Amino acid sequence: MSQVVIHCEQLGKRYQIGQRERYLALRDVLANSFQAPWRLFRSAAPGSSNGRPKHIWAMRNVSFEIHEGEVVGIVGRNGAGKTTLLKVLARVTRPTEGHAEVVGRMGSLLEVGTGFHPELTGRENTYLSGAILGMSKREINRKFDEIVAFAEVEQFIDTPLKHYSSGMQMRLAFAVAAHLEPEILLVDEVLAVGDIAFQKKCLGKMGEVARGGRTILFVSHNMGAIAQLCQRCLLLVDGHLALDDAPERVVSAHVKNSLQPSSEGETTWERSGSGRARITSVAIRDELGAQCSTLSMGQNLYIRIGGCAERSDLEFTLAAQFVTCWGIPVLYLYNQFKNFRSGADKSFLIDVFVPRLLLMPGLYFLHVWVGLSGQEEFDYVKNGATIDVIQSDCVPITLPIHQHLGLVYSYVEAQQLR
Repeated sequence: MSQVVIHCEQLGKRYQIGQRERYLALRDVLANSFQAPWRLFRSAAPGSSNGRPKHIWAMRNVSFEIHEGEVVGIVGRNGAGKTTLLKVLARVTRPTEGHAEVVGRMGSLLEVGTGFHPELTGRENTYLSGAILGMSKREINRKFDEIVAFAEVEQFIDTPLKHYSSGMQMRLAFAVAAHLEPEILLVDEVLAVGDIAFQKKCLGKMGEVARGGRTILFVSHNMGAIAQLCQRCLLLVDGHLALDDAPERVVSAHVKNSLQPSSEGETTWERSGSGRARITSVAIRDELGAQCSTLSMGQNLYIRIGGCAERSDLEFTLAAQFVTCWGIPVLYLYNQFKNFRSGADKSFLIDVFVPRLLLMPGLYFLHVWVGLSGQEEFDYVKNGATIDVIQSDCVPITLPIHQHLGLVYSYVEAQQLR
């Protein structure tokens, strides 16, 4: 068993909610103390003007271990405590309770510009970061040209960082963190900044770091990147560690949790379109008409779509798409030769029959589109419904079920020619 390099025991971080006081220099404090000394006592109790201060736990009772060489993803909704966890591990902030032990030289990429000084140049910040990591100037010199080339900031390396765009800062920060050979690398949403080409470079570099036997903790909302890089995944829900398992299981649980109805009892869909017709309900039903969330491979199903239009007798077409929990489209359903119309009360209800679902086992999401083909999109709903496809005895799979088998299967007929 490899060495434990990160050990967290009952970690918790609490923040105070309230008005942030303005920044004061020492001379301001001294001047105010002579002019109005009672203000010191009033300000000494934060939140006292509104009674007892209010607090919120960003993270609580989080315990886990990470071994040397592991690549671990961390997923969860916004506000689940992912960034707080990395900040505690990076010693940017102290935990309110519990403790975290980290063994080894650590590099972190938490936010744009974190650890950089805006008045220093890119060159100076690179050397400063290396010194903080405990590297000698000779080691940094050896990596310097590679860092600058990777970050694509050759022309601006001697320009103060405050003149860099957020994308340039992130590129340089990632290049420094990844190339200065930390034993543990903490990365928080590096793929949120930068163009597609640079995102691919980042993924490639993190893969290279992982293959070198170093430990990576990777926070991302990009489930495809989590699947590509990580051997293990942590799911944070409301500041608590809800699941520690293989990436495919954790991502499935995360997406199901993200699609849970809000406190008002409604699911918020991501949607676009002109709104001339709106989808109001999407349900997957089995061949007997019962609404379901699980189907066996090869089983018939119906997709029932309800909605309303801006007027009666509005003509439209319909399309649907199954995508994986990684966001990969796998099956497209389009009714090209039939137009539908809204009823006299402006509503519509449509059943789409799908014979013998040809998807491999896994969690899938259904996107639904209504509009005029090639002319106008009335409404496009993402993640309108979910379906968990499970293995069926009627569709034997002789190989182990794994994503590398593919996402769609097909019945074939084969004959031996000789």
